[in-house]
Amino acid sequence: MIEAEGRRAIGMPGDLKSEAFCQELVRQASTELAGLDLLANVAGRQKAIADISELTTEQFDETFKTNVYALFWLCKAAIPLMPEGSSIINTASIQAYQPSPTLLDYAPTKSAIVAFSKALSKQVLPKGIRVNIVAPGPFWTPLQASGGQTQDVIEDFGSEVPMKRPGQPAECAPIYVFLASQESSYITGESFGVTGGNTLP
Repeated sequence: MIEAEGRRAIGMPGDLKSEAFCQELVRQASTELAGLDLLANVAGRQKAIADISELTTEQFDETFKTNVYALFWLCKAAIPLMPEGSSIINTASIQAYQPSPTLLDYAPTKSAIVAFSKALSKQVLPKGIRVNIVAPGPFWTPLQASGGQTQDVIEDFGSEVPMKRPGQPAECAPIYVFLASQESSYITGESFGVTGGNTLP
């Protein structure tokens, strides 16, 4: 789809839980695409667990490694390569503000992303780099159908929000485009909810 629009796309599969891979991912992206002025962190791991007694240390660790450590490693590697005017967009979630009882490991990673991003935005502002956060509500993504929600939640997924339905990825994409563009040049350190009416506090 990207190439159909006349743009270049580079596939670089790997394990985001590896610091070395995250470093190589940034280096290769910058080399192959002749520079780096945008970092959008959207990858995430979510697996619903009904009771804390069933939440293993291994799962807790993997969720934090995927959602928080990888984001840290990618930002750390990218910032030295980014020119003034660049943008970092990190993906949090409504779970950072309204955590579900079955997402004891996932929800706190999203809170960490919000705090990390707000702190980082102040640190890199003198470099001319902006950092913002997108916090989606219930969206139909592979996370949901692959164990991100329990079956009873899947059946009515999204019905609890004021719009009474889950979002589709295409409804979230425009906020990323806006935050990547110079039209948002006066915005940094902000969280943007795309939540079907569940407003962020």
